[in-house]
Order: sequence, then C-alpha cells, then structure tokens
Amino acid sequence: MTRRAAQSLGEVLAVRGAVVDVAFNAGDLPQIDEALAVEWDRRGPLIVEVQAHLDETTVRGVALQTTAGLARGTPVRATGGPITVPVGDAVLGRLLDVTGDVRDNGPPLPEGMSRSPIHRAAPALADRSPATAIFETGIKAIDLLSPLARGGKAAMFGGAGVGKTVVVMELIHAMVQSYRGISVFAGVGERSREGHELLVEMRRSGVIDRSVLVYGQMNEPPGARWRVGLTALTIAEHFRDQKQQNVLLLMDNVFRFVQAGGEVSGLLGRLPSRVGYQPTLATEVAALQERITSVGAVSVTAIEAVYVPADDFTDPAVTAISSHLDSIIMLSRSMAAEGMYPAVDPLSSSSILLDPLVVGEEHYRLAEEVRETIAHYKELQDIIALLGIEELSAQDRLMVRRARRLQRFLTQPFAVTEAFTGKPGRSVPLAETLKGCRAILSGIADTWAESSLYMVGTLDEARNKEGAASEEAKPQ
Repeated sequence: MTRRAAQSLGEVLAVRGAVVDVAFNAGDLPQIDEALAVEWDRRGPLIVEVQAHLDETTVRGVALQTTAGLARGTPVRATGGPITVPVGDAVLGRLLDVTGDVRDNGPPLPEGMSRSPIHRAAPALADRSPATAIFETGIKAIDLLSPLARGGKAAMFGGAGVGKTVVVMELIHAMVQSYRGISVFAGVGERSREGHELLVEMRRSGVIDRSVLVYGQMNEPPGARWRVGLTALTIAEHFRDQKQQNVLLLMDNVFRFVQAGGEVSGLLGRLPSRVGYQPTLATEVAALQERITSVGAVSVTAIEAVYVPADDFTDPAVTAISSHLDSIIMLSRSMAAEGMYPAVDPLSSSSILLDPLVVGEEHYRLAEEVRETIAHYKELQDIIALLGIEELSAQDRLMVRRARRLQRFLTQPFAVTEAFTGKPGRSVPLAETLKGCRAILSGIADTWAESSLYMVGTLDEARNKEGAASEEAKPQ
C-alpha cells in the first residue's frame, strides 16, 4: 500500500463497542486498512484500523484496544499507512502485543527501530521454493505418519481438551537442540494463564533469547485477536527476508483468528455466511496462510493449532484452514480418552510429504502398513465388543495384537508434562521410530505385554521394560 502524507485530521463520530466511526474532510479519507491514531487523554495509544468508507466524509474502523471512555468529538489522526510493528534483533526475547508494544514488564525497545507494515502481499509464486525437506520433531506419531515440511505449513486439529497446546509446547521444547533458527510464537485468543506458562517455560529452558512472543489474548478486543497473527508473521518475514534466517512460526490458535474475524464482521454489519461465519472467511484465511512460505534458501515453517468446534471436522472454518496445509495432524478424542498421548489419529492424519520420492520407499511402506494394520483393527472392534476376540480367526487375532502394540508404541512421554506425570520426556529420532514399527509388524513384540510398549521412547526401552517386568513376575 502506498504511504500517504499523514495530514488528515478527523474526529470520533460514533462508538459502538470496538467499532468506531470517524468523520474527515470530504476528499481526504484514509484508505482501507490504514491505521488511525486516536488522540485521547487516556494512558496508552488507541489504534483504529479503517474497514469501510460509509460516505464521502465518514470511515468505519475497528479498534485494537478497548474503547472504554472514548467520547464523541475526540481528535483522530490518520497515520498515512497501515499499522507498523518493530522488527529486528531487539524484539528477540520479548513479549509484544498486536501493535508491537512491549508487554513483559521489561525495558522499552530502543528508539529508532525499524518498523514494518503488517499488511503486505504474499511472495510471488515464481519466488517461492518448494517445501520438500523433512522437519523432524522427535514425536514418533507425527514423524512416521504425518511428516512436517521445512518451509511448509502443518496444523493440529482437535476439539477442546485433546492436547493441541501441549503438542505445540512440546514441539517448541524439542526444537531447542536441533533447530538453530528463530522462533516466533503467536498467541491468538488464548488464555492469559497459557501465555504466562509459555513465557515461564521458555525462560526456564533457555530458548527465549532466540524467540519472539506476540499475544492477542482472549480478554482483548476482537480487533487485536484478528490482527495479531499478521503482526507475528511480519516479524517472521523480516528475519527471513532481511536477516536470511530460517524461522519457526507457531500459532495457537488459528480458529480464534477466524472467530475474531467473525466478531469484527458482525460488528461491521455484514450479513453472515455459512453456519454464521463471515462472508470473507476464505479471503482472511488465505491472506494469512499464503504469506507463510520459503523464499530462496530460507524459510518460514508454520506449526499451528486449530480448535475444532464440537469435534465437527466439516466446519467451514476447519475446511478453509486445512486447504492451505501441507501436513494435517488430527487429534482424536477417543484416543485421548484411552490415554493414548499424543492422541494423533493415524487414519485421519496426512501429509503431502508422505511420498516414496520424498521420505524414501521404506518409510512410506512402513507408514502404510501401520495404517492398514490399525484400520483393520478398527473394523474388527464392533465384532470384538459383541462376540469377544476369541471369535476372530487366528490371522485377525494376530493383526489385532500387533495393532494394539503399534498404538501403544506411538505414545510417548513429553518433557512439558513431566511435572504432572513424573515421566521424563522422550525425543525419538525417525530412524528409531521406523526400527520399532518394523519390529512390531514383524512379530518381535507379539508376546510382550502391551504395557511394555506404552509411554516409552525407543524399542530398546520397551525391551528393557518387558525384561524388568518378566524378572518381577518370576517366583521368588
């Protein structure tokens, strides 16, 4: 967007919650998405983003901070361009809000920092690099069944309480040793408690110095939650384009971004579309997701958490988000209820990288065999519930036995849950995951107790656990 001279002065005409109408002189209206600074007597700025031109002299905008106490007639200054946020090395280790102000009770950012507008076009298709390099996470179920792409987009879908935030936090923890780039975390509409826990965890683990936290939390106005993802993405793009550094962008929760957009759309008086969502749903999601990409030799890799309302995976918001992704990780409520953590559904999760040309013939074949074995077990579950496992054929009983062991082997303890479970976390290399699945499918673990494979890292650890259990079971 071309930046104009910041000359326009107006005044507040009407205030309805987060929506503010501002009157300007005819022919001098600010552009759509331009930032307006309200010059009121309260502490801290009030930024309003223009969303509509009502007539020749009036614009309607959405406030990014609370409007409590804002009076009609208050002077408003057009800034001449979109909202800008500070970028560069000085933001590393800091917690910022949607407008780039520091919110961690630390010292202010240095004067004269570079600032970038939060609205910009996605890189041209010709400038993008294909995302074909594997991004290992150390989480067995993800690396085996839904591998992530370096420079790609992956998301964890799940209803309330199935472990989305825990998996995101574990990924942050797992990247400390293996990932040497910059991490940018966007907290979109999440609880203040979760934001505080993440800040404390990152300080404790020593990764805060290479990370930036950007929050627009649940208690903030919808405008802040709607634009905070763009703020985080702008900071990530600066490190990618100007510093030539790889960036890991973590977003929790993208559904809250869609939800905030719906609130803004309703406040602006737009008629809702499917299932009550905003008519601009697909455009808003695309404007965020299409900017996440690799350019040249450097990349922005996104890992997102997406809340699924009422566990309905056909929800328009969920389908709009999933159409932009390379890897889809579905979290299952039934698996979480059985204690299978991480509750990754092996049959619904997918990745465009799970191709023999990318991951290799062996990895692809093993992943397909694991899926087939677990799918066959799912088909037999009704028969087992009605008649018992004894009524199955010998071949089916063997498949069930191996499927149950595979399910348990794909669980693992997380470092971020150690304080609650007492079990130290495990990060498992992909080679060990493949080795363990190959052994279970070949029958090595057929006689082992299922509990020996539950919540372990490698197959060797499970073997030691089985050996210890066998020793205990021997008569004294």
